[in-house]
Amino acid sequence: MMSLDSMTPARRLIWAVLACALLMAILASLLLGAGQFGPGQSLAYLLGDAGERANAQLDMVMMTLRLPRTVSALMVGGALGLSGCLMQAVTRNPLAEPGLMGVNGGSALGVVIGISWAGIQTGLGYLVFAALGALVGNLCVLGLAHATRHADAPLRLVLAGAALGATFHGLSASLLLASPNSLDQYRFWSQGSFSGVNLSQVAWVAPAMLIGIVAAAVLHKPLSALQLGDDMAQSLGHRPGPLRAATILTVTLLTGGAVALAGPIGFVGLVAPFAARKLAPPRLGSQLFAAAWLGALLLLVADEAIRVLMQPYETPVGVLTAILGTPLLIWMARQGRIERGMQ
Repeated sequence: MMSLDSMTPARRLIWAVLACALLMAILASLLLGAGQFGPGQSLAYLLGDAGERANAQLDMVMMTLRLPRTVSALMVGGALGLSGCLMQAVTRNPLAEPGLMGVNGGSALGVVIGISWAGIQTGLGYLVFAALGALVGNLCVLGLAHATRHADAPLRLVLAGAALGATFHGLSASLLLASPNSLDQYRFWSQGSFSGVNLSQVAWVAPAMLIGIVAAAVLHKPLSALQLGDDMAQSLGHRPGPLRAATILTVTLLTGGAVALAGPIGFVGLVAPFAARKLAPPRLGSQLFAAAWLGALLLLVADEAIRVLMQPYETPVGVLTAILGTPLLIWMARQGRIERGMQ
């Protein structure tokens, strides 16, 4: 999606640094964190040292704790960055983000319904109910976007999305208060965390995310035309209605998979596309690729930060992204160009 030929030397240098940063973040995530084993032993294990590979406890730490956590952080961050960029493109709103628009809240409500009424525990059940909830949230968001096409629509849409998210959270709380057992199962998951994620859960969610990524790659050209307006898109041979429906399903797969794996994590879908617009060439395909890349890097670094800085305790990564993302949202909302939308 993103060609090196279309980038300036400064942008190439920035992306070379970001590529190195992602590789270092992946390595740090595998070498540091849960377990009593230091970076030296962990590195020897990764390099295939026979003595360390024979250590059953180290093998358990690497394969059941650190590796699933690293892979899931990359997947969830990439999916949220990509879904945020898609939502901003289809709504033509630079503030559109799954968490702010209530899509994460819809996913969470879907999981709560699944826990309370269907008795789901992990894996496919979480994915199905999270995806159904995300679909409801996406339909509500696009309905709001279609109904609020005014000069100040971006901020109105954010406020409407916040109200929608609060409604979903209220319904979730009502269901959980009526079922103490469901509340215990939901409590830590709802804060957004990779603690306890295993490779089996990753395997359940990966196909949905992969389909979402492929769909995003297919949709980027018609979505670029849709950003110019419905009339222009139609003149170029695209059909806005089916295109929006396909985008809804794509965002549903990405967001539902992310929420099923780690719980609702906000602001990654806002920060990553924002940074992508600054760093990538001004084509939607390039920005989608960049948003996925930056989302993965952002969430992996945030997860490592809470693991290292708050030992032996651990704060859900969703709390940290909320703390860091809120000032950015306020700053963006104060920019004059946001009031005029993306055009």
